[in-house]
Amino acid sequence: YTILSKVHSDRNVYPSAGVLFVHVLEREYFKGEFPPYPKPGEISNDPITFNTNLMGYPDRPGWLRYIQRTPYSDGVLYGSPTVENVGKPTIIEITAYNRRTFETARHNLIINIMSAEDFPLPYQAEFFIRNMNVEEMLASEVLGDFLGAVKNVWQPERLNAINITSALDRGGRVPLPINDMKEGVYVMVGADVPFSSCLREVENPQNQLRCSQEMEPVITCDKKFRTQFHIDWCKISLVDNTKQVSTFQEVIRGEGILPDGGEYKPPSDTLKSRDYYSDFLITLAVPSAIALVLFLILAYIMCCRREGVEKRNMQTPDIQLVHHSAIQKSTKELRDMSKNREIAWPLSTLPVFHPVTGEIVPALHTDSYDNTSMPLMQTQQ
Repeated sequence: YTILSKVHSDRNVYPSAGVLFVHVLEREYFKGEFPPYPKPGEISNDPITFNTNLMGYPDRPGWLRYIQRTPYSDGVLYGSPTVENVGKPTIIEITAYNRRTFETARHNLIINIMSAEDFPLPYQAEFFIRNMNVEEMLASEVLGDFLGAVKNVWQPERLNAINITSALDRGGRVPLPINDMKEGVYVMVGADVPFSSCLREVENPQNQLRCSQEMEPVITCDKKFRTQFHIDWCKISLVDNTKQVSTFQEVIRGEGILPDGGEYKPPSDTLKSRDYYSDFLITLAVPSAIALVLFLILAYIMCCRREGVEKRNMQTPDIQLVHHSAIQKSTKELRDMSKNREIAWPLSTLPVFHPVTGEIVPALHTDSYDNTSMPLMQTQQ
């Protein structure tokens, strides 16, 4: 294959600082730059992926994110521009890769960030939507429906979407591929009026207790979202910037040169020597002395304070000693009598083979044959 590269004309966009910016990289826009499908009459559906980076750098700015689920779906650039970049054009290089022909097409996206007169909006609320992915939420019609539902609940004069963040970027887990589960998305909106009573219901002690017990809180306006959006009210965040005291202190930047502190003066050679004898006693001698004393006490208890057999017999009742002695004497007599028996064993208990030589042993033995050492019958092979 011949790898070609074509450059589109630059495209300018003008987002506002502090307001959500969404730019869709449409696959249809780049299909015309690639050769037609090899079979005439068939619709071209080549897999196309995009690579985006700030001009002169390998990655995008910190406020700009990019997502594309599959090579057969459109890519989306989204984020919330910052005030620091107002008036500075941000050039994003977009490279489209055709995975069938390995061709590329490029064009530049020039982002001219404009300042918003009413930014930042003082009252900001962040919602967590459980049944949406980030690319689904970035669709204009879906985002418009959500902002409409929030406007009905909040009733502000101005309402803007500030930022959208995937739950995976907040440390969430990748959902299991069952029941069409979604990863979830955080949506931050801002308004110019205080929070409504419905949104304040999340701060009630009863709802806070239910959230701590992993139970769904009772919110009166939840039904206005439930038809399309499943809101996790335990993860809603309400920020009132009018009550926050700014702790920012202006940094006074100098010339970058440390003040002259004079010449280096090393320590004097006439330093007093230190006596480590006391440290030695405290570190080694004292613990060793304590260990030696403990060893002597333990040796005295183990060796010199043993009860012994005599003391045990003195504390044992005489009748118990007599019984024990009688049992030992009777057992010894029975063992001596069993050794002196001269009665021949039954034939069923005599061995067939000699246990050592393997020779056949006769069934009858003389009286002098030592049959007490013969084992029982062994298994014939």
